[in-house]
Amino acid sequence: MTLYADISEHGRAARPALVDGFGRAVSYLRLSVTDRCDLRCVYCMAEHMTFLPKAQVLTLEELDRIASAFVGLGTRKLRITGGEPLVRKGVMDLIGGLSRHLASGDLDELTLTTNGTRLAEFAPQLAGVGVRRINVSLDTLRPDLFRTLTRGGDLAKVLAGIDAAQAAGLRVKINAVALKNDNAAELPELIAWAHGRGLDMTLIETMPLGEVEADRTDQYLSLAAVRRELESFWTLTDLPLSTGGPARYVQVEDTGGRLGFITPLSHNFCESCNRVRLTCTGALHSCLGQEDASDLRAVLRAGGAESDLIDAIRLAVDAKPKGHDFQIARAQPAVARHMSTTGG
Repeated sequence: MTLYADISEHGRAARPALVDGFGRAVSYLRLSVTDRCDLRCVYCMAEHMTFLPKAQVLTLEELDRIASAFVGLGTRKLRITGGEPLVRKGVMDLIGGLSRHLASGDLDELTLTTNGTRLAEFAPQLAGVGVRRINVSLDTLRPDLFRTLTRGGDLAKVLAGIDAAQAAGLRVKINAVALKNDNAAELPELIAWAHGRGLDMTLIETMPLGEVEADRTDQYLSLAAVRRELESFWTLTDLPLSTGGPARYVQVEDTGGRLGFITPLSHNFCESCNRVRLTCTGALHSCLGQEDASDLRAVLRAGGAESDLIDAIRLAVDAKPKGHDFQIARAQPAVARHMSTTGG
């Protein structure tokens, strides 16, 4: 018996897939379960964050209900995010409940993005409920720089978490934000380390989300420039690969590993966007870089029926913008909300 209500087979079969106003099918939901995190990464959060009161955060049952509605509308991939999702009390109950959609065949993948600090504890449980791969955010292998970038984090805990994930049979992809004045010179070493452990790697340009103390103009490093530098000593072969996300992939022939580039500023990926994000407060954002939001929490807490929730989701997806509005040099960030609030 599951803890949560399921969607009827009849209701699922009767609904066409979600398609936005530009003809893009939405098949990927990123589900934030908390705005809290046990790290304070300089490009993601302000040092002294004010976190949400519990009453504003969706319950586990509400999160399951919304995610299951998306599955009923044709969503094939769910990614659990935060903040740091593994700090949410009871998160394994939610993930375990959602895994019923894997068992039924209605969902292709249930995964999560984590900072890795709690993976040593949770990796076996994640593997046990059907999670097959995860993303771990890791910007440096230098303990001192890791402490600086995360404002006090312990690199050893993350590396132990990656060890535990691999031991549990999880495939791990490393995500690193490219920062011109911090880890730029280290990126080749980080890529070689990841590939040497059999891990895929993705580089990400810093995104102008939320007010932080650092100057993102100083932090910004174009991944086009990074690729040119890598090609000066490695052979990179483009891959016709899509994992349902914004990355463009290459094979690094010299290391034998795969490398992704997420480039919202130097080369946007909006034309093929297939994803939407739900914050832990129930705000549905159809675009990471626009101030759009549909309040699904209000629908649930007003006693809305499943049909009301479905209608609200469809209206939000139909209004999905053509593209984001990221410009690194703008004085104000493209959107006021932090990445930790939106969901990574």
